[in-house]
Amino acid sequence: MKQMVLILLLNDYADWEGAFLAPSLNAGVTPGREIKYEVKTVAPTLEAVRSIGGFRTLPDYSFETMPKDYAALVLVGGEQWKSPEAEKVVPIVSEAINKGRTLGGICNGASFLCAHGFLNAVKHTGNGLDQLKLWGGERYTNECGYVEAQAVSDKHIVTANGLGCLEFTRELLLLLNADTQEFIDLWYDFNKNGFVR
Repeated sequence: MKQMVLILLLNDYADWEGAFLAPSLNAGVTPGREIKYEVKTVAPTLEAVRSIGGFRTLPDYSFETMPKDYAALVLVGGEQWKSPEAEKVVPIVSEAINKGRTLGGICNGASFLCAHGFLNAVKHTGNGLDQLKLWGGERYTNECGYVEAQAVSDKHIVTANGLGCLEFTRELLLLLNADTQEFIDLWYDFNKNGFVR
């Protein structure tokens, strides 16, 4: 039976930030490989959310109807992570962490995690240390845990900057054991370098 990965979207979400992760989980890391996960989207309501690029996504679940049993929760970045609707995500993230679920935050999704103290006990990255300090203020007490990297995985939490989509996906695929290290490395190499070297 496939496990569920929930991708949480707010309006004005960054459509490119989940573009490699979703198909790699939903259809397998490479063609013909085992598919262990199914991807579902979550948004504040069941109304369509709009991406920065203009894509309209009809979510599978709202915050009220989302399932309690899932393998991972992924916060896709975007322009609304300082909004009142974003504050409704705090208890969802708290519950995910308390239950030991895999958690991913990319771009402003990582900044949101920082702003609420969720990165204070893990190594992490984001859109630069200055931005994390700005978002986190006094709640951010783990400046020494910041790593200057495209993506960082520590204790079931993966963070990335807004241009670290491939590295973010790789770290989540590895953490979720979506395939073997060999096939995940092949996936990453192909998507990073393409056919021509």
